[in-house]
Amino acid sequence: MRGLIVKEPYASMIVRGEKIWEIRKRSTNIRGKILIISGGYVVGEVEIADVLGPFSPEELAKFEKFHRVSEEELKRYSQGKRLYAWVLKNPREFEEKKKVEIPRGAQVWVKL
Repeated sequence: MRGLIVKEPYASMIVRGEKIWEIRKRSTNIRGKILIISGGYVVGEVEIADVLGPFSPEELAKFEKFHRVSEEELKRYSQGKRLYAWVLKNPREFEEKKKVEIPRGAQVWVKL
């Protein structure tokens, strides 16, 4: 199983179904169920259904209700690059968070 590393408050928003697009600088071919990891803990799971883009930060700002990120933050994160929206569905927040060992250097994915 793969775990996606996501910073708070976005990780909690994803597993509660409040954030249905995860914004990344790269596309992914991964589809299906993944775990959401934040602060060294698995906080829930979600499915990657699709990837949209690439978009400019200005284009993505029109869809803030899906990704919950301000235009200023999108511009800062993008560093001038185009961005992708990973479309998420079927979120589930775990009642008990599980501590995981994140390998040195892991920034996006962790194999569990």
